[in-house]
Amino acid sequence: MTGLTDSGLTDGFGRKITYLRVSVTDKCNMRCVYCMPEEGVEPRAHDEILRLEEIARVVRVASELGITRVRLTGGEPLVRKGIVDLVKMLASIPGVRDLSMTTNAALLERYAGDLAASGLSRVNISLDTLRPDTYARITRRGSISLVLAGIEAAERAGLRPIKLNVVVLRGVNSDEIEDLAKLTLQHEWDVRFIEFMPFWGNGGAFGPSYVVPVDEIRERVRSLGARPLGRMDAAGYPRERQGGAGPASYMRLPGAAGRVGFISREGDEFCTGCNRIRLTADGALRPCLLSGLAVDLKRPLRSGADDAAVAALIREAVVLKPESGKGCVGPGRPWEVPPLSRIGG
Repeated sequence: MTGLTDSGLTDGFGRKITYLRVSVTDKCNMRCVYCMPEEGVEPRAHDEILRLEEIARVVRVASELGITRVRLTGGEPLVRKGIVDLVKMLASIPGVRDLSMTTNAALLERYAGDLAASGLSRVNISLDTLRPDTYARITRRGSISLVLAGIEAAERAGLRPIKLNVVVLRGVNSDEIEDLAKLTLQHEWDVRFIEFMPFWGNGGAFGPSYVVPVDEIRERVRSLGARPLGRMDAAGYPRERQGGAGPASYMRLPGAAGRVGFISREGDEFCTGCNRIRLTADGALRPCLLSGLAVDLKRPLRSGADDAAVAALIREAVVLKPESGKGCVGPGRPWEVPPLSRIGG
């Protein structure tokens, strides 16, 4: 059975879809080597980007179909004008039980308190290194001190659990795996190592030789005495307690306050339980990160479509969701999807 069921949105493979990632902008104040070229990606014109009210409407309709978790992404979501107002709009939707954000945290010190007061639950923060020079090399701009201040502000504001996302690049930050994992000894953070994807037209000189396989990363953390915890759901809870499927598997170092996570580029570990769809900043609803399939929502939204028509388009996107993203992109295959900065990661 596909589409809307009595228990919510279910795709053609029996997966219950409860999680919507929303890219609020394709603009970013960084130029990370694994996300976009050094010159950046030409931004969409202002009228091509969904308005805050349009985003809120899509989320409201989606919540009525069974979406309970929403994550705001970019680009960098904190560069979007009105982002605090959007958080307040979305947090007021009765069906949204978990509202989170992925950010590079460069502006988080400024916004953390207002975001928390407006209803944001938690944040994922990109932090690929603990060294200022390496941070500048990976992001091509920016200051790690701003990120660290943003993390502290998030903690003060109660935006927890904090998840730190680390894209591992061989010879760049791969020698920091152990040090980054040890952050969890003193902090209730999830430090999540992400296997580099060099085939998105995004890395420039950073090609396949920079990939550190997730199994290698896992073994290095295991050598510190870490023990597996199993898979957590999208909110960071054990699947057996909350249900759902997040992309990371987890370990814990002896006596650690936090956890260490691992995310593979292939997706085999989580595709079978994937519970998410993605709304891009320009109004495309994408059922899979690695697939070029998409359903346009912007034109119907601006052409007078009622809520029932918007709901039908959301159901259509769920029906299109492939069983797995494996093989959708990669060496020797056409580039079928936009840059990560336009999809929302």
